[in-house]
Formats: sequence, structure tokens, C-alpha cells
Amino acid sequence: MLVIKIGGSLTDLNPLLDDIAACKEPLILVHGANKELNELSSRLGHPPRMVTSERGEVSRFTDATTMDHFLMAYAGKQNKRIVERLRSLGANAVGLTAMDGGLVTGRRKPDIRIKEGEKTKILHDDHSGTIERIDPQLLRLLLEAGYLPVVTPPAISHEGVAINIDGDRLAMELASALKAERLLIFADTPGFMRDVDDERSVIPVIHLDEVAQIAEYGKGRARVKLLAAAEAIRRGIKAVGLLDGRGEHPLTRAFEGAGTWVTG
Repeated sequence: MLVIKIGGSLTDLNPLLDDIAACKEPLILVHGANKELNELSSRLGHPPRMVTSERGEVSRFTDATTMDHFLMAYAGKQNKRIVERLRSLGANAVGLTAMDGGLVTGRRKPDIRIKEGEKTKILHDDHSGTIERIDPQLLRLLLEAGYLPVVTPPAISHEGVAINIDGDRLAMELASALKAERLLIFADTPGFMRDVDDERSVIPVIHLDEVAQIAEYGKGRARVKLLAAAEAIRRGIKAVGLLDGRGEHPLTRAFEGAGTWVTG
């Protein structure tokens, strides 16, 4: 089976959803909605706040108001529009969040340390966290019944609070728990590039023992995706694709070897 992750930066999902609806393999679709969340939050007068951790990682500060907007954008608009499109194409899609049925439980980090210039600050009441437990039973039941699960953050914390989690890591954890053969991560880039300013510099194949060295070429989300791919390989996934979700027939092109493939 496949786990497919659609990045929240992609603007036109229809070509990829068309391919997914026609796919004959059982699969789970994981998606983000960063673009929709940014637009919604700005329209509602609470623009996104991106913060940098002490390790240099950039993430969204998810306060209580942002989590309300998060639920609207992820679990509401984007999830249901994807389900709508897939069902119109004949796929038996069903939408759910990672907290439904206790699918994903995580540890909330209400207080986070960030860097602002040379200063370190502590922000309180963050609704973000890290994945700690996967219960794939609901997904297994849906797959056995012939459904195509469409999953999106948030997850649920041990205290019963919705938490923002990393979508690429969510896809990796689900692929591992369900023993998927392949994990396909689609974004708005052609693959993992040696030079982020040159789309012709895509590295077609990265072996696990090369990841640490090659990851140094990556910046921001590209590096995070590559490290998540490596973790998936270590957990038994045969191959992970870092793929271009733009243009016509992205899934078909991926099956033909386009993009970057991480293998053991």
C-alpha cells in the first residue's frame, strides 16, 4: 500500500487528485493547508506568526485563536474540498483528522523557547506538539471496507487538546504503523535539489547512508522532508519519494522515476 502526502504549499491539487482517484493500489492520503490557514488568519485579523527555535527551526506559533483557524482551514475547507474532488472522480474518500478515533496522540509543548535577534524568549500557550503514539485501527477498518482515508492534522494531546503537528512526520508515522511499501511526499519543488535556486540540480536517488551529508544542501522544509524520509526507511519503508506535485499527472511521473527517491 501507499501513503501519499500533499504539501500545503501546492496551489492546484486537481491533477494530483485525478491521479490518486485512478490509482488501483490501496492508499492513505495525508494533506496540509498552510496556504489556506495563512490566508484565513490574515482575513480574520490574526496573521500568522512564524518563530525560530533555538536550533534555528522555523515553525508556526499556534495560540488558541490560531488553532481555531487551523481547524477551519485544515479539518474544514481543505479536507472537505479534497474529499469532494475525490468522490466526484469515483474514489470512496472519507475525511478525518489525526485526532479522530485517537489516531494520533502527541505531547503538547505549551511553552516554547524562541530566538528573536540575539535574545531568547519564552512563548506561552502554544498548541503544538510532537507525535508519540499511533493507533492505526480506524484506518485499517476503513481500508478493509474499501475507503480512501484522507487525513490531516491536528492530533490530540494526552490532555485532550488539539495540537498542531508536522504533516510530513504524520505521513511518515502512518506509513510506518501501517507497514506501507512506499511513502510519496508531493510539494511545489521537483525533488531534493543540490542547489535550491536551480531546479535542474535535483538528486534522483539518495541512499540512506548518504542522507546526513546530502541534507546539508537542504534548507528549511526540504531538509525536514529528507530527514523524515530517512527515518521512514529506517523503519522499514522500502522507498520514499520527494516529488513534484505540480503539472499534469504527478503520480504517474513519480511512478516513472521522477523526483528524488530515498532508499536503503
